[in-house]
Amino acid sequence: MRVIHVAPTPFGREGLFGGGERYPLELARALAAEVDCELVTFGVRPRVVVDPSGLRVRILCTWTRLWHHPAHPVAPSLPAALRGADIVHTHHLHSTPSRVAAVTARLSGQWLAVTDHGLGGGDWGGLLPRLFHRFLAVSQHSAQTLRAPAHRTAVIYGGADPHRFHPDGADGRDGVLYVGRLTPHKGIDRLIRALPVGARLTCAGTAGHDPRPPANGYLPLLRRLADGRQVTFPGEIPDDQLPLLYRRAQVLVLPSVHQTCYGRQVALPELLGLCVLEAMASGTPVVCSRLGGLPEVVRDGETGFLVTPGDVDELRDRLATVLGSPGLAARMGRAAREVALERFTWQACAARCLAAYEELSG
Repeated sequence: MRVIHVAPTPFGREGLFGGGERYPLELARALAAEVDCELVTFGVRPRVVVDPSGLRVRILCTWTRLWHHPAHPVAPSLPAALRGADIVHTHHLHSTPSRVAAVTARLSGQWLAVTDHGLGGGDWGGLLPRLFHRFLAVSQHSAQTLRAPAHRTAVIYGGADPHRFHPDGADGRDGVLYVGRLTPHKGIDRLIRALPVGARLTCAGTAGHDPRPPANGYLPLLRRLADGRQVTFPGEIPDDQLPLLYRRAQVLVLPSVHQTCYGRQVALPELLGLCVLEAMASGTPVVCSRLGGLPEVVRDGETGFLVTPGDVDELRDRLATVLGSPGLAARMGRAAREVALERFTWQACAARCLAAYEELSG
């Protein structure tokens, strides 16, 4: 079986440091250990890179980006790059590469699967979804949102590498951690307001790519809210240093919201939350909003706490509970690690994905 994954934006400095970019890379890495798998993505210089895991990453030259959006690169060489694949698996249903790959694969008689990560867009009057043979969703919530036929949908979730993300058994966990893009729908402004007195907060990540107001003023807003509090913004964290952040934190927080501080409604704030899985694998309890796919991952009161999106008082109360109860935090962390090992490794995700592939090709 030869499988080609198509991701519009690579993970890293040449693309974006986000879950929608990490997911295709990590899944393709896990699949490459089982089948002939290649990841196709886009950049300024065409080349083929062999990942340390053995995965081939083919980077196609981007001629332009529609609407100057990173998820819509245009590369005329994409159809040729898909030749020879038994299965083409695209990411971000509505991205330009997914659309091009869908038409190409259908014309070539290839099997076609897609995993959506929340990018909006039109569906060609209902034609676009009908091109795909399988919808491989990251959560039950994502599957319901896509409204794809049940017989063509499988939930494969996502994962974390338990060898990279693990507890070290050492003392010295300290403070609250947020990992992700610093964008309004992540609710970081609420998190800063909810920070208990004396608590430390590290907001690891970079600002979003939206240059338009008011979103382009979000990071300055966060810095103003953090004035007088123990809040740091270390910016981009090298990938090899990220596991240490999780291991050293007392709690990870993902406070995403349906309505931003600017009043904007967000339809799909969290389909899964890879940072939650990475924290759980690290033995770190999680406090996150009760929305999207997060309740499918976090067991309220067992591996962490679920809170009402945007409720600053409830978030503060739950944070104070975890920070003030080391025994409870340790029990939650151990339970979180056990759940991650049982359900949310990339190997488990790849196995669910392969089962869906075999239904197609078998």
